[in-house]
Amino acid sequence: MSLQVEKLEKNMANLTITVSAEDFNKAITQSFNKNKSRFNIPGFRKGKATQALVEKFYGLGALLEDAVDIAIDQSYPTAVKESGLEIVSRPQIDIKEVDKNKDFVYVAKVATRPEVTLGEYKGVEVTKADANVTEEDIAQELLAQQEKNARLISVDDRAVEDKDQLLIDFDGSVDGVHFEGGKAEDYPLTIGSKNFIAGFEDQIIGHSLGEEFDVNVTFPENYHSKELAGKPAVFKVKVKEIKRKELPELNDDFASEVSEFDTLEAYKESIRESLALRKQKKAANENEHAVVQKVVENATMDIPDPMVELQIDKMVQDYASRIQSQGISLEQYMQFTGMTIDKLREQMREQAINNIKTRLVLEEIVKAEKIEVDEARMEEEFAKMADQYDMEVEKIREHFANSDSDILKNDIAIQEAIDMLVAEAKLV
Repeated sequence: MSLQVEKLEKNMANLTITVSAEDFNKAITQSFNKNKSRFNIPGFRKGKATQALVEKFYGLGALLEDAVDIAIDQSYPTAVKESGLEIVSRPQIDIKEVDKNKDFVYVAKVATRPEVTLGEYKGVEVTKADANVTEEDIAQELLAQQEKNARLISVDDRAVEDKDQLLIDFDGSVDGVHFEGGKAEDYPLTIGSKNFIAGFEDQIIGHSLGEEFDVNVTFPENYHSKELAGKPAVFKVKVKEIKRKELPELNDDFASEVSEFDTLEAYKESIRESLALRKQKKAANENEHAVVQKVVENATMDIPDPMVELQIDKMVQDYASRIQSQGISLEQYMQFTGMTIDKLREQMREQAINNIKTRLVLEEIVKAEKIEVDEARMEEEFAKMADQYDMEVEKIREHFANSDSDILKNDIAIQEAIDMLVAEAKLV
């Protein structure tokens, strides 16, 4: 194998890779061995015809596609290593010459790690996040507890109001034709939940128990069902049950029922302390984020597009995994929401670029500050992980001994760089 490297603009490069005729012929033979069982030649059982007969009967093209893949898989990793480039994208392959008994030549266009020019990163000034606990914060926490312990009271002496919890029957139609999923009985609906098409819940307010009436709505243009998107619909609705929440009174009895405290004042004080810890942690995270973003803004770099696309690929995969963990596939989610993969990727683009910039800048600071992670620091991290996952330290240590510990070292070094940036920053 031979290699030529051509550096291009915007941190791109062409790797022209030549696989010798001898090695490419071996790849053709590997392709034949891989596929011979599917070739059917008169007078021979499947898989028993020679390579020469297969090439004559089917043509060399029947073996070339896999041969090309085999040759690239075998040569590209070596070429990357020999190039000395730090490649940050999948290769775009362009086949230049391909034939039996001839050198196989292809060009792999790749993105390379961009150079980062750091700006000011020590002592940057950012607005300090607010960590104060207000009386309103405490009131909101108390209200949440009241909501959690509320009773549902049946209502029959007034019309439906906002926040009421109902049981309804409904039957929808478009142009007089009923549609799939448009009918239900004893359907639970909380007014204000916005679980229905815009305007549906608003039109139920003011109607009484047992009343039957029409609700007129229009499906949104981006509705997941194309047959209904943008069309006006009529729902025949009947209110079968109205219930309202009755919140418990805020007093000492309430405090003793929902907490370990005997008085409301003691309970409020415990809420204040809990909120203070929570808000301090949140503020610390916000301060850290603000400092890092300021440092990233001060740096300059030219990120190649394929690097961004690869980052978006990873984000889409992560998103799909999270959706799947909730029991639906990404395809189903797209159907339900009217989202498309192109829209999703575009929504993720800005975050993808920011993720790349942040990582590159922090790695550059690690180099500039000569931050190194020694074995003692690794042991600290192993102990922390063992405690977090309720595992033995030895098991954690073994895991990283058998896998690439460089990733963990790099992550620790980056966190130490972040800690340094926050310690040096001016929070005003």
